Amino acid sequence: MPDFILRRAARVLLVDEAGRVLLFNGFDPARPDHRYWFTPGGGLEPAESAAAGAARELAEETGLLLPPAELGDPVWHEEIEFPFDGQWYRQEQDFFLARVPSWQIDTSGFDEVERHTIESHRWWSADELESTAERFYPNELPVLLRQLTAVPREPAC
Repeated sequence: MPDFILRRAARVLLVDEAGRVLLFNGFDPARPDHRYWFTPGGGLEPAESAAAGAARELAEETGLLLPPAELGDPVWHEEIEFPFDGQWYRQEQDFFLARVPSWQIDTSGFDEVERHTIESHRWWSADELESTAERFYPNELPVLLRQLTAVPREPAC
């Protein structure tokens, strides 16, 4: 049994007007062939709320500035275990929904690890996620995306 680093995280399902979700494509430095797509977000700072962390990560990774209150309540929660760069993590993470008509992604706020391990980004529909052979996280994303886009919400910007 590996020793886990316990971590809290917040992630954002950034959805455009076509109902597509933004995902980044990256890899684990310890396993460069293990490539996958994932949502914007990351670990929380000590005493940081999930909404504040989600808004901070969204700004750093996409350039989109939203006040934490605008994200509302989490739309999904999961607990996962995963390796990254030779360490095992046990992570509790909340997912928030943010809708935009469209957004030009600005990755200039990436930290050093992100600049090294994230290669691209794109917007994915639920159909594309269901039909791809590529790895993405969370695995439930197509179902979650369909559920969330069935209920109209006001765009974030």
